[in-house]
Amino acid sequence: MEWLSQRCPLLPAAQGCPRPGRGTVLLVVTLSLLMYPVLRSLALQLHSAVTGSYISGTHSIAFINCLNEQIAKDIARYFWKGELEESTEILLLVKTRTSKIGELSNYVRSIHPFEIPEIISLPIDQGNPLYLKWIEESVPRD
Repeated sequence: MEWLSQRCPLLPAAQGCPRPGRGTVLLVVTLSLLMYPVLRSLALQLHSAVTGSYISGTHSIAFINCLNEQIAKDIARYFWKGELEESTEILLLVKTRTSKIGELSNYVRSIHPFEIPEIISLPIDQGNPLYLKWIEESVPRD
């Protein structure tokens, strides 16, 4: 313990290791901040794998403006059960309360001809206050 008191004369040897210098603290804080997104992502993926829940923000929607229907069909090809599909789809936008999305999703799945219909919910952050008030008044609460 004599070497400890020689390295850090202000710290009694009985207290253990010497305090880290300012550079060490700065390095630890910097590494923690840099590693946070990676560690958070890993934790969320682990949680998703264990619970079977969806990680918010994992997928995105891209709105693409197409000159005509043929270009849209060329872009919208997709694979389903190993086969390349090319079908015409119509986008239906339903505006409702966020609390009603589960009920709406169940209804659509019960009547939709696809085995896995595309049902995606996006929250409305901003909009015409009068229109948003109309939705509020038109859609009953739970």
